[in-house]
Amino acid sequence: MNYPLLTNINSPQELRTLDKIQLLELSQEIRDFILDTVSQTGGHLASNLGSIELTIALHYAYNTPEDLLVWDVGHQSYTHKILTGRRNQMNTLRQYNGLSGFPKREESLYDTFGAGHSSTSISAALGMAVANNVLGKPNKTVAIIGDGSMTAGLAFEGLNNAGWVDTDILVILNDNEMSISENVGAMSRYLSRILAGRFYNSVKETASKALNALPTIKKFAHKIEEHVKGMVMPSTLFEEFGFNYIGPIDGHNINELVDTLNKVQKLSGPQFLHVVTKKGQGYKLAENNPIGYHGVTKFNPKDGMQKDAITTLTYTQVFGKWLCDVGNLETNFIAITPAMREGSGMVEFAKQFPDKFFDVGIAEQHAITFAGGAACQGVKPIVAIYSTFLQRGYDQLIHDIALQNLPVVFAIDRAGITGADGPTHIGAFDISYLICIPNMVIMTPTDERECYQMLWTAFKTNSPCAVRYPRRNGVGAVIDTDAQKPLPIGKGEITRRGSKIAILVFGTLYHVAHDVANDIDATLCNMKFAKPLDKELIREIYSTHSLVVTIEENVIIGGVGSMCMQLSQSLGFTDCRTLNLGLPDAFIDHGDIPTLLKICGLDKDGIMKSITEALSKK
Repeated sequence: MNYPLLTNINSPQELRTLDKIQLLELSQEIRDFILDTVSQTGGHLASNLGSIELTIALHYAYNTPEDLLVWDVGHQSYTHKILTGRRNQMNTLRQYNGLSGFPKREESLYDTFGAGHSSTSISAALGMAVANNVLGKPNKTVAIIGDGSMTAGLAFEGLNNAGWVDTDILVILNDNEMSISENVGAMSRYLSRILAGRFYNSVKETASKALNALPTIKKFAHKIEEHVKGMVMPSTLFEEFGFNYIGPIDGHNINELVDTLNKVQKLSGPQFLHVVTKKGQGYKLAENNPIGYHGVTKFNPKDGMQKDAITTLTYTQVFGKWLCDVGNLETNFIAITPAMREGSGMVEFAKQFPDKFFDVGIAEQHAITFAGGAACQGVKPIVAIYSTFLQRGYDQLIHDIALQNLPVVFAIDRAGITGADGPTHIGAFDISYLICIPNMVIMTPTDERECYQMLWTAFKTNSPCAVRYPRRNGVGAVIDTDAQKPLPIGKGEITRRGSKIAILVFGTLYHVAHDVANDIDATLCNMKFAKPLDKELIREIYSTHSLVVTIEENVIIGGVGSMCMQLSQSLGFTDCRTLNLGLPDAFIDHGDIPTLLKICGLDKDGIMKSITEALSKK
């Protein structure tokens, strides 16, 4: 495909040599380029198509990288990458040793702050603005945040502090009426009402021009402006935070964007620019289905059909099936998600049981304490949450759930290596940060059926329970009605008896370990529970083997393998050696899952190599 303007743009400096008429043509070239690239690599599509003109305008109006752009989440940063010297690397997007799908400081000077989780941009940008003031630097600072991210408490903490500090900072609200799922809550309704306030803004502008010639009347009019606002549109929340509110303006009108940004730069104090965009802009399939085209695998741009589909259920789909079954069999429960209805497999449940479904927005802390409150009243809460998002509610998990021993089910998706989303989304730490919490039960299924059964086990257990499962397809295990029977808490099983080597597996790496055990005639144990550990099974294994190998898709430090070793030592088994295999003490970069598992030594060859090396050491 031919890109006559884009081919010559390798930096924002070159972008600024274009005239405004050319910017419109450039935006279409970038839209075509992103569509072509993402269809071959997969990635975040709809959000990037919707932010092209805004990104061009920002780099055109501001002197980046000296002026600082802070992207929230980073789902919308592809145009930013293209304009900042990375266009020729976009075919490596989200692949191992390729470009990250999110802003990454190590990747470019233009990536001012690493992202991946939502609602961090305002706080980070404020820190940068204050630091520049301390250092005497005149650089401008801009935070670009979506309306979905504005539902999180962290965004409001940043707004509150920015208004108080009263430093020069611009917050741009990129309002496309969407996050990943549809936005929910009072904040979403508020923004929708502001959109209806276009009339107010046009009235204000026209009246201001008319009154310029009459200073006394204009001064009086300014005093009653707030009262007039109440008649024409809702009071602007952002002005109450201490920001000068501007907008809303059309986020796809390049000329209006550039002109507004140039004017805003001349203003002092905290500024808030409300920009309205359309997710999926310019690609009808994504415009009509922005949720479905938020994150995509490889697909055909002509018809949107995905390539290389796998027929077995994903663990996310297993959870979705289980949740619907709970809805048909149980009554006193609710299901909660922090804005991840689609990602957590809850779409069908939300349709069938809307009164049981609660999307609380991007508010992980609230989701957990909300669940705790429901549990106090005898309702069983099911919290569907990603491993890395649960980190954001850690205090609530300890203080509001575990300390009170409340029976909340945590369905932890994206546990272990997640692949293309990289270190911001990898579920490497949940066993480590959960295993140290009293009252917690932690389960690690090996296949789809066991995942389903463990979810039922958690539901029937009168204490906080977590079931962790990965972002990938299962092995094709059949889920039968017997899978509704709860498992005995803290009991694993020996699935193969062998010689002097024993392999204890926690989770879906069991199938790789099974092949290893067959090759070396090792005893194989499906441990099932990371907490509580099967003390009797540990006693039996350590008393009859000379080497015990633990395997988990979690960091080794503080993981369940170290707990096995500690338990064995407390039982007096000091002669039997332990080899802990898991994820290294490092942030694992993006790439395809098989490649990353191989790099971590958790494929068959890597496990065999580690065992061989351990046996060679006397």
